[in-house]
Amino acid sequence: DVSSYGPEYYNSGNNGQLDLVRALEWVRDNISKFGGDPGNVTIMGQSGGGSKVSIVAAMPAAKGLVHKAVALSGNSINAANKEYSEGLGEYIVKKAGLKPSEIDKLQQMPWEEYSALANRASRKLAQSGIRAGFSPVSDGLDIPVNFYEAGRTDVPDVPMIICSTANEFVSSVTSPELEKNTREDIIKMIQARYPENAEAIYDEYAKLFPNDSPYGIWSVISSSRDGVFRTATTKLQQKSPVYVAWFRWYPNLMNGRMRAFHCLDICFWFNNTDLMYTHTGGSKEARVLSSKMAASLAEFMRTGDPNGAKGGLPTWGQFTPEGGETMVLDDIPTFGPAPDAAARELMKR
Repeated sequence: DVSSYGPEYYNSGNNGQLDLVRALEWVRDNISKFGGDPGNVTIMGQSGGGSKVSIVAAMPAAKGLVHKAVALSGNSINAANKEYSEGLGEYIVKKAGLKPSEIDKLQQMPWEEYSALANRASRKLAQSGIRAGFSPVSDGLDIPVNFYEAGRTDVPDVPMIICSTANEFVSSVTSPELEKNTREDIIKMIQARYPENAEAIYDEYAKLFPNDSPYGIWSVISSSRDGVFRTATTKLQQKSPVYVAWFRWYPNLMNGRMRAFHCLDICFWFNNTDLMYTHTGGSKEARVLSSKMAASLAEFMRTGDPNGAKGGLPTWGQFTPEGGETMVLDDIPTFGPAPDAAARELMKR
């Protein structure tokens, strides 16, 4: 099918992702001039970048351009619905007072005016219960409807590391009074989501984080790893291995309230914790853990397997849906079955 706005808009729903593919094509064509190997390219992203990595690793156009993938604190197993995306575009054109043949005039609008129009369109569709916003689209052409579908030979099938932090988005850094919450207060908060198992869920996470405050336990609960497990399990439809990690290292800053926040692990993977003093305090403990993580990451980038690096992490086995095998990243890294399995099971009931 050709876009109703003309062939030049055929791929418009995924221009951002296609830009990433173009960048990888540049790497393929030029990286050898810089001493790189175009046959051994790793893509790595964090947060929204982690979702972009997940999508690139499923795109037919990226086959042969990417050979390993690392998704930190963000991952995806699908993109926006095609019909929703088309509806969003139609609403924008209509509210701009344009005919489909006049869509080029949108590019002449001041960006502030267009941004306001686009956001109104997104809110309007949200009123119908669809909350997708602006994002890549599973159009079945540039981005598959079903990511990592078994048996497909036209898409990348590459080893992947998926990592999340223990306390992604919930923090008391700017609100220390939240630390006054009691166990009973937090259980009441949990009941809003999980009315039948609130107390049991709290107690399971408290076992994993015995030295944290009740609000800290709530922070971990609110950062459930269900998304990590969904993506890792879906990715295993393909043949390549998946390795899962859970970053749990707490910096000794702000009376411990920073915890393992969203973005903290980036400097550890790249072995520059001393440069991120505001995140790590520049401590020896951070430096030691970082050197292990960075060594294993470099080995993964070289071989597709994080094991075998001198001074790296303990033996890191592959993820399976049955065991949920996870590398726990803390002062003393450990590997084994998912430590939060019982807690997450309670959250499904």
